[in-house]
Amino acid sequence: MLAEALTADVFAILLVFARLGAALMLLPPFGETFVFSRARLSLALAISVLIAPLAAPLLPPLPEAPIELLLIICGEIAVGLFIGGLARLLLSGLHTASILVAYQTGLGTATIFDPNMNEQGVIISRFFLLVALLLLFTTDLHHALLVALIESYRVLPPGALPATGDFAGQAINFISGAFVVAAQVAAPVLVVGLLFYLGLGLLGRLMPAIQVFFVALPLQIALGFWVVMLGLSAMMLWYMEYFDESLVRLYGGG
Repeated sequence: MLAEALTADVFAILLVFARLGAALMLLPPFGETFVFSRARLSLALAISVLIAPLAAPLLPPLPEAPIELLLIICGEIAVGLFIGGLARLLLSGLHTASILVAYQTGLGTATIFDPNMNEQGVIISRFFLLVALLLLFTTDLHHALLVALIESYRVLPPGALPATGDFAGQAINFISGAFVVAAQVAAPVLVVGLLFYLGLGLLGRLMPAIQVFFVALPLQIALGFWVVMLGLSAMMLWYMEYFDESLVRLYGGG
């Protein structure tokens, strides 16, 4: 009797760990490259031990064939990667917004290696990302991400076939939403940059002998920094609201 109970408990923890471990490898802010993989897996194991009793009624019974166990674990890993990937798409909107801001402020050529994207990225993108990660901890949205993982057992029960159509639909919605929030976050800089370029175009027509855009580049950079400084709080608050609403829409049934 005790052996059967221990086997059932280990099976429950294993299934929960498969989903949580896969999700935490991508889930912001836990899935950042500067967080050690062992730390992420240790956190996933600790959370799995805590929530395994809560998820136990939703878990399938222990299969008899090893191949069935392997299929269930692979399905849980796929669901975890899907959840973490959706949360990572939320950060991609901020990355796109930072690129728009960089090109409008004249900092598009000032690049640095971005370990999150594994490619060269603009400097301001790294700044926006660090501010967003700080706000995720400050506003306790990282708790909402962990709650979303627990709620995923209600939306996506273990042992069932993953709904690939729903997965694709949610991914498309998150990708389109990322582009929308990128334009909204970068809107102040885009508007000011458009007016600035319009003024430079008129000035270039009035004085064609002067390289207006080259001369005005320092002013463009200073103006861009000024606009970002004034609008950073509103931009980040707008993005945090989008992040929270996306989680509620995904797991709250909205």
